[in-house]
Parts: sequence; structure tokens; C-alpha cells
Amino acid sequence: MSFRTGFYVGLIVAVIWGIYLVRLWQGQRQVELHSVRLLAQIEKHNWKAVDEFVGSDYVDQWGNDRALLLERLRDVFRALPNARVESKVVSVQTRNGRGSWIARITLKSTGEFADLIQNRVNSLDSPFEFEWQRGATWPWDWKLVAVKNPALEIPNL
Repeated sequence: MSFRTGFYVGLIVAVIWGIYLVRLWQGQRQVELHSVRLLAQIEKHNWKAVDEFVGSDYVDQWGNDRALLLERLRDVFRALPNARVESKVVSVQTRNGRGSWIARITLKSTGEFADLIQNRVNSLDSPFEFEWQRGATWPWDWKLVAVKNPALEIPNL
């Protein structure tokens, strides 16, 4: 192989790799990937990984901050040992470093409180909305800053 051929092959590989990375790092793609991975880590009860997804400025409509959310997730999913979290994406939007992932989420599980929790979540008419904030440094650095679902009411404990 001549130098010229090697150069062009390398150039083509670099361009293809660059296109792949640009596409991968687009805001909408990152918001979707982060949302799906967050749900997968919750399903696996991998709380250290879940902790890394949630931003330090997290707040939601139910009065949870970051610490309270993580504590409540552990408590709820302790009662759902074999939980499967499924989502059907409605839309993904990004603008000015913020992203919104809207999806209908359903739970399937066994356990002491599984029927109660499943019925509560699976019967919701409105989808969940995950709000993400892009970090300042890297295009793949997105943190969850809020979760919304107007139909879900959680009593203050």
C-alpha cells in the first residue's frame, strides 16, 4: 500500500469516526441515552450509578431534592426486588443546554408492595418528563435536574 492510499484510507476512517461522534454527542441523542441508562441502573438497583446521573441541583414537583430522591428510590425499589422498568418515548427535545425526555413509564415486578406500586404508576394518563441539564465541559455530561408527572400525587411523609 502506498503512502497516498494509506493517507486516504486514514482520512476516510477519521471522517466516518468524526461523523459518528458528532451524531452521538448531539443533545437529543445524549438526553435519550442518559434517560434509558438511568432507568436501566434503577432497574438493576445500582444506586452508585444512579447517583452519578442526578444533578446536585435536582428538585421535583413532589418536594424531593437530590438526597431525598435517592433515598426514596432505594426504599421503593427495595420493595420491588425484580422490577422491570419499561418506557415508551413520546418526545425528546433539547434547547440551550437543557433537554426534556417525555415517556410513558410502566413497572413490572414482584414483591410485597408490587401490585400497589404497579397499579399506581401504570394507570397514569400523563407521561413522565425528565429534565436534563448539560454540563459545561463535555458534550456527554448531562445531569437529571427534575422529573415531572402532573397525574402522579405522592403524599408528603
